[in-house]
Amino acid sequence: MQRRHVKHTTSLEERLAEQAQRLHAEARSLPPGIERERTIRKARQAEIGAHISEWLRSPGLQPPD
Repeated sequence: MQRRHVKHTTSLEERLAEQAQRLHAEARSLPPGIERERTIRKARQAEIGAHISEWLRSPGLQPPD
């Protein structure tokens, strides 16, 4: 089976940030409980992923010696 190649028009960081915003908005509409906490956790994971990706792409990042 061949893998599908998708050409993205936005960067990974942008897609993760958009996902985090969408999940935070979704969480605000949910009643307090497990599902809301899971949605907030997913939003935080997307934010962290965006920050890590930005850090990895930064020009100041040096390879280990």
